[in-house]
Amino acid sequence: MTFMACLWCGLATAHENLPASLMLQEVEAHVFEVRWRVPETLGAVPNVMAQLPADCQSRTSPNLQTAPGARLTVWSVHCAGGLRDGAEITIAGLAATQIEAVSESLVVRPRNPVVTLGLARGHPIAISGYLLLGIEHILGGIDHLLFVLCLILLVSNLWGLLKTITAFTLAHSLTLALAALGFVQLPQAPVEATIALSILFLARELARQDGSPGMASRRPWLVAFAFGLLHGFGFASALAQVGLPFGDVPTALLLFNVGVEAGQLAFVAAVYPLVLLSRRWQLQGSPWVTTLPVYAVGSVAGFWWIQRMAAVIGLA
Repeated sequence: MTFMACLWCGLATAHENLPASLMLQEVEAHVFEVRWRVPETLGAVPNVMAQLPADCQSRTSPNLQTAPGARLTVWSVHCAGGLRDGAEITIAGLAATQIEAVSESLVVRPRNPVVTLGLARGHPIAISGYLLLGIEHILGGIDHLLFVLCLILLVSNLWGLLKTITAFTLAHSLTLALAALGFVQLPQAPVEATIALSILFLARELARQDGSPGMASRRPWLVAFAFGLLHGFGFASALAQVGLPFGDVPTALLLFNVGVEAGQLAFVAAVYPLVLLSRRWQLQGSPWVTTLPVYAVGSVAGFWWIQRMAAVIGLA
């Protein structure tokens, strides 16, 4: 038997809302290995802990292990009678935070931080938790949103923007599925560095002063598709932290991806009118309303790229 619970924390890095995760793996009859991973949030680890049912007693002392940007604790427990349906796991300390939890794809909120085992299996409301995870992930993934913002600024007409966003969607949906199903795997650190570089590339294109259009301006849909393949691996890394429920993998994967697209479309719908308004102001003699955001995005992306490359080469 394997049980997994996942906590979606507040913004921990520019790239992800990396979840905490609780995994219990039955290694022998009624004996479970417990792996409790809590990511850093703004440089600190939230004081949350999973409390197992009362009949689960520790067999080994908690062992702290190295995990990038997180605290990983591993120990084993013996649960008399095993982990039966109806047993409860409480996430202690959750009520004092702004984080939410997902258990067997059920959303567990701070006001009721209790997981009931068995409730989620086959439950349509439970599996729909992946839809919410997808929405929360894209809206919390600032680098993904900045890339989409650059696409909106780059494409001057609505039809061209629709084609470009569609190409980006198709690309990251493809690699998300391939990575989540285990067909293709890439190391996370280089992927994150390249995602930052993709934003920097578009910001450079937007800041061009010589008037000659580059590849991104001539074929924005092609550039969006190419970089979208990389962004899909970024989405997959977040989904990998949550895990996919046994028996419902296609549905959970589809709902997560639909959630990502819903959040992305909501962002486009909110930002596109503001971009149109800024272009009108620019024509009226206020060029800073478009140039300032471009340089701000480029500066942030450049910082992320340096930071993430430091992680790639082992300096961070």
